[in-house]
Amino acid sequence: MRYFFLYAKVLAFAAIFALGASCTCVFGDVPEDPEPLRVTFIDVGQGLAVLLDYGGRYAMYDMGPDSVGVMDTLVARGVDTLEWVLLSHNHRDHAGGFMEIAGSVRAGDGLSQVGDSLFRVGDASLEVGSFQVGEAPRVYVRRLYVGPDTSGGFIRDSVLTLARGYGIPVDTFVRGDAFGLVAGGDCADDGEDRGQFSGSGDAPRFDVLWPPDYVREGGNPASVVVRVELGIASMLLTGDLDTAGERRLLELSPTLSADLLQVPHHGSAGSSSLRFIAQVAPGYAVASVGAGNTYGHPREDVVRKYGYVLGDTARFFRTDLQGNVVFEMWPDIGVVRP
Repeated sequence: MRYFFLYAKVLAFAAIFALGASCTCVFGDVPEDPEPLRVTFIDVGQGLAVLLDYGGRYAMYDMGPDSVGVMDTLVARGVDTLEWVLLSHNHRDHAGGFMEIAGSVRAGDGLSQVGDSLFRVGDASLEVGSFQVGEAPRVYVRRLYVGPDTSGGFIRDSVLTLARGYGIPVDTFVRGDAFGLVAGGDCADDGEDRGQFSGSGDAPRFDVLWPPDYVREGGNPASVVVRVELGIASMLLTGDLDTAGERRLLELSPTLSADLLQVPHHGSAGSSSLRFIAQVAPGYAVASVGAGNTYGHPREDVVRKYGYVLGDTARFFRTDLQGNVVFEMWPDIGVVRP
């Protein structure tokens, strides 16, 4: 009997030790606090530039027009590297700012040259040999993403020539492509696995929803539409998509939704159909527009439609009235205003 009680004590001690060890393991594996994706709609006047910041890694969806100083804004924020820049289409108010990466370009400069191709900053006239690009870009861009836009010859050629001059790899995205925030970790350099997302489930995911590879469009209808997802938070970036594109997008993605919506085409009358807004059902919407713009963006009837869906006009933001508009996408609580 004495040996029985001794054996029982040994078993009890072993059980307590095992429990303590397991508790130590559990507490040691407590995950770190989740990190948000910070989204800033930069006030670039009549244009669009969206800065994405995830743990100090930066990327841009569109770059605004040239000569408004988007690069000055990035440098002032301490941004020296962009993992990637995605240009939704080849219009100057969305892609022109990319040309400010040239080391010799500063606000108020006239021209720059890459190889045999010149591009214009502001309204200066083209003149061969006026300026040369500096040895290094003002902000280093690891990768350039574009869509299959068939228009915008001058802007497109200038952007691609500049990218080539700085050795920036260029990928063309269509519906079905997916990528992460870190360039090179999601798309193979040889192009064979372009657009195949392989990042962590805890990191932001970017899915290209428009245009499909069989669509040949130029200008606004060719805008690359991207849905961003981080945990339960989501955002839809639409460029200048028009109502016809919205309708075709919903045919391909009938359950499309997002917490945060970039208002298509700056809130023009030819975009933001009530069906589209109601289907996406955003909690917040942002129109990137210039103060007193001659287009009348955003149109009053468009703002009214957003009011119907949002339920509160305080959830409709516009850069002409509020300047830079900032949101945070938290994987566990959704989209919030910091």
